[in-house]
Amino acid sequence: MEENLFYQKKVDKAKKQAPLADRIRPETLDEFVGQEHIIGKGKILRKMLEEDKLVSMIFWGPPGSGKTTLARIVAHLIRSHFVQFSAVTSGVAEVR
Repeated sequence: MEENLFYQKKVDKAKKQAPLADRIRPETLDEFVGQEHIIGKGKILRKMLEEDKLVSMIFWGPPGSGKTTLARIVAHLIRSHFVQFSAVTSGVAEVR
């Protein structure tokens, strides 16, 4: 779709109607709160992202701990194939 004035209005309207959690979700590592031991300046995950040397990983933790948000930030930063997958909403066959 060609981006124009009407397209932008549609995008803006969709953002306004999105759930609050989606509207205020962090979009950069600097906006993300927590997990400083892996995403802080000079820490392992941040260094891997900065050097474009990311390996496969699984984010594991309780609901609301930021797994999906961090995964979305990582997906935005990397220049590799990214598959978002939730074991909660998928069956064993899909995991395999």
